[in-house]
Amino acid sequence: MDKNLLHKMIRSFLEEDVGRGDLTSESIFSESDMGSAELVAREPFVAAGVKTVAAEVFKVQNPAVKAIDPVADGTKVSTGTILLTVSGPVIDLLKAERVALNLLQRMSGIATLTARFVERVKTYPVRITDTRKTTPGLRVLEKYAVRAGGGTNHRFNLADGVLIKDNHIAACGSIKEAVVRVKMSIPHTIRIEVETDTLEQVKECLECGVDIIMLDNMTPETMTMAAQLINGQALVEASGGVSLDSVEAIAGSGVDIISIGALTHSAPSCDIGMDWS
Repeated sequence: MDKNLLHKMIRSFLEEDVGRGDLTSESIFSESDMGSAELVAREPFVAAGVKTVAAEVFKVQNPAVKAIDPVADGTKVSTGTILLTVSGPVIDLLKAERVALNLLQRMSGIATLTARFVERVKTYPVRITDTRKTTPGLRVLEKYAVRAGGGTNHRFNLADGVLIKDNHIAACGSIKEAVVRVKMSIPHTIRIEVETDTLEQVKECLECGVDIIMLDNMTPETMTMAAQLINGQALVEASGGVSLDSVEAIAGSGVDIISIGALTHSAPSCDIGMDWS
């Protein structure tokens, strides 16, 4: 986690939430009032962002705040587990509370859902990866949470790699033409991935010598045929509407990678509270 980038993000989050000041806390407490609180799990989940993010929120609010005994990212916690203890000026603990909890709940939810997918396919030689379907402004945190849950990351942004999708193909005219144009523009060190909807498009990709072939919204049966057709000539990625119910069948089709947008766009937040010590 890039701490400079993280702190810049946190400052903007705190500015949004605190605004010109905490009218409630500043009316009740003085700057000299000290206290401590615990961030507590209200349900079982896989923790993500306790030390790396939540603790940093309190420290950005006031460097004098102490963050004690944070649970490690990727840890499976049970109901009642103390994730982190914070101590310092009461006003600052209360100002940072909601931002810290919001981020921790969101990231732990993503890690927990990712871990469920990873568990379903643990007997297969396949990787679970995320997509760019992230919350604007939170991508670095959400993709970090995927890794905490045992998954891997796809592109962080459009500059990270070449992925020729359906609209590129439709606008260009064909997979072959799109690949030719890309190869004329990019360094030879960058791999080319192409999204396909049919077995005919898979064959076209093989003729073009692409490096990664994405099988988009295909049935597991069609994916099996595609994987047999590709036969190691390219990496095979499955994508499109993957669920916990379907992921094992997809993994069994012979693909190498399963990308799942739901990891970040549909993960429910975990229930976490801050209790005063």
